[in-house]
Amino acid sequence: MTKTLEDIFEPAIPIVPAGWDVLPFEQAADVVSDKGKRIKQGSYLPAGAIPIIDQGQEPIGGYTNDQDLAYEGGLPVILFGDHTRSVKYVDRRFAVGAEGVKILRPNDAYVPKFFYYLLRSLQIPSRGYSRHFQFLRKFHFPLAPYNQQTAIVAEIEKQFSRLDEAVASLKRTKASLKRYKAAVLKAAVEGKLTEGWRKQHPDVESASKLLERIQAERRTKWNGRAKYQEPEKPDASRLATLPEGWVWTNIDQLAEVGTGATPKRGKATYYSGGHIPWVTSSALNKEHVDKADEFVTDTALRETNLSLYPPGTLLLAMYGEGRTRGKCSVLRIHATTNQAIAAIQCAGEIRDYLKLAIWNQYEDLRRTASGGVQPNLNLSLVRAITIPVPPLSEQVHIVAEVERRLSVIDELEGTVEANLTRAERLKQSVLANAFSGKTGSSNLVREIKE
Repeated sequence: MTKTLEDIFEPAIPIVPAGWDVLPFEQAADVVSDKGKRIKQGSYLPAGAIPIIDQGQEPIGGYTNDQDLAYEGGLPVILFGDHTRSVKYVDRRFAVGAEGVKILRPNDAYVPKFFYYLLRSLQIPSRGYSRHFQFLRKFHFPLAPYNQQTAIVAEIEKQFSRLDEAVASLKRTKASLKRYKAAVLKAAVEGKLTEGWRKQHPDVESASKLLERIQAERRTKWNGRAKYQEPEKPDASRLATLPEGWVWTNIDQLAEVGTGATPKRGKATYYSGGHIPWVTSSALNKEHVDKADEFVTDTALRETNLSLYPPGTLLLAMYGEGRTRGKCSVLRIHATTNQAIAAIQCAGEIRDYLKLAIWNQYEDLRRTASGGVQPNLNLSLVRAITIPVPPLSEQVHIVAEVERRLSVIDELEGTVEANLTRAERLKQSVLANAFSGKTGSSNLVREIKE
């Protein structure tokens, strides 16, 4: 008989200092009933008299005004997220959100916050969105003398306060870098980055000439297919004035725009043994797409609405989870896509600038897609995206300057992310030291500030 993770998981009994005790879960805490008073997420209010605390990552999930739904037991209590493994200390009136929340009251021998930090220190294995309480019940819990518990809690909170200050500073830096990146892209497509360059290079081919050449090449390539449909020009009357030599256009005038499909999942001949990369919008959270998580067959390519796109195609997420919608990446392999992606095929000479221009419109694209029941972009909206186009030689200079600046920002962002991760590890180190009877964790905190 195959053993499950629950069967084989046996956490070690902690070794504690002299004078401490170790208790199994059943002796360390009680699971308290809330008498079935659970509030479904759809009933949460954005503001109200009573905060709703659930197993999500946010301290408060929402609010209710229904006094009858408030938790009636003694406080403080500790909430454990059965699905998420979240641990929350609650010492004020609240209501319990949805399912999956275990309400714990520690044994009277524990300082409640000591037990709370004990729970936060545990390394509970992840089973995704499955249940985790069965793992929690297998742990043993250190029990220090009461006065030592109080001192340990004070030391933990002093160290955490310092770490939280450092994390807040890192998050402010992260937000500043994001704003600076947006400012660089905005200055690039408004011509502000290249004002000096234009003065030194007055005699260059204008963007209108470049656009004529692109249109002529597209008509030539269209030869032999159905009647060529001239792309519609954007109405520039309400658009900003551009530098001399620039022109307003749209993606429809610069590129061919297509999409993909999701071959029927139940048809094995579309997936089994497939070798053709099939890209979904989740891959567009990186600047380049050089691999796929799934593959389709030649049969799927022949029998469905899939298209095989070449390296250099710009992929724009028309819909997707979280912040994905509006993201744009460069395809580096031959690949198909699903229908959530717009595939933009343009002349290689303008690709890098077009990518930056789309990046600059990320927030605008998300707002454009926000209407309706499903906040999505579509191919018509993508084709209509307006683009300020500079002369080709100026595009080259803009791309080089933007890449230089963004590389510095990316390096700084990497450092910030590494330190944010480090801060979380340091919190675990503080807890590990505290519950092994060690003190003097302040050296750990200094590391995050350096």
